[in-house]
Amino acid sequence: MQTIAVTGGGGKLGQYVVKALVRQQYNVVLLDRSHAAGLPCRQIIVDTSDLGQLASALQGADAVIHLAAVPSPTGFPVPAIFANNVMGSYNVLEAASLLGIRRVVMGSSTSCYGFAWAIKPFAPHYLPIDEDHPQLTQEGYGFSKTVGELTAAMFHRRNGMSVVSLRFSLIAAPAEYARLRRGLGKPDEFAKILWSYVDIRDAADACIASLHADVNGAVALNITGDDTLSELPTVELLRACYPEVKDLRQDFDGREPLFSNSLAKKMLGWHPQHRWADELT
Repeated sequence: MQTIAVTGGGGKLGQYVVKALVRQQYNVVLLDRSHAAGLPCRQIIVDTSDLGQLASALQGADAVIHLAAVPSPTGFPVPAIFANNVMGSYNVLEAASLLGIRRVVMGSSTSCYGFAWAIKPFAPHYLPIDEDHPQLTQEGYGFSKTVGELTAAMFHRRNGMSVVSLRFSLIAAPAEYARLRRGLGKPDEFAKILWSYVDIRDAADACIASLHADVNGAVALNITGDDTLSELPTVELLRACYPEVKDLRQDFDGREPLFSNSLAKKMLGWHPQHRWADELT
């Protein structure tokens, strides 16, 4: 049985990942700043800003799923968000390197492209957005995700560690769809995130699929659903909010998403199974 350490395992996504790993017969060690009630695994209280704590807690792990981070640029001062996310990722990768752990899965975000929290809003260069689209962040949260991915690439160059960074869209749990519903008919409601989302169960599945994917390097993958977070056709959304984008690299006939997840499907053998419309009906 493989031992998987999950940092931030007591958080929103972390709890889903931990439970899914346990169901699949993994030995799970949850690392977080506080105890998480009701999770059926060993737990260690760890501060990811402390390399020594991490190196001790990760002993015996075969792989790491790193989800401990401030999840959005709200609620904390920006310097604190940047420092927490960047140093936490560095320390996890450094500790894994010291212990000879060869696979790390990291939680990144589509915020790394810059649209979601832009101080000066701007349009994509082309659509749908794939992993080659420029990262043009204007604030600390999204930039912290870019730095995390660059740090992963550095560790691969250093010792060949394989790191999969998962660029999650808005992560939606089943209980949240009813609240989100009120914005589904308004073109501008989720425009800044390009109407992108991923069901939390699909996000957890992507984390687990990344543990054994045939990856040799540091790769970043868009983890998004197969539809938009809107009742309106994609072309109507674009006409209303992004008419300046002329480089459309596929046909949009229905509610196709504006972030491409095709590379994740190919590399992970992963496919989203859940849609908001199914949950609401």
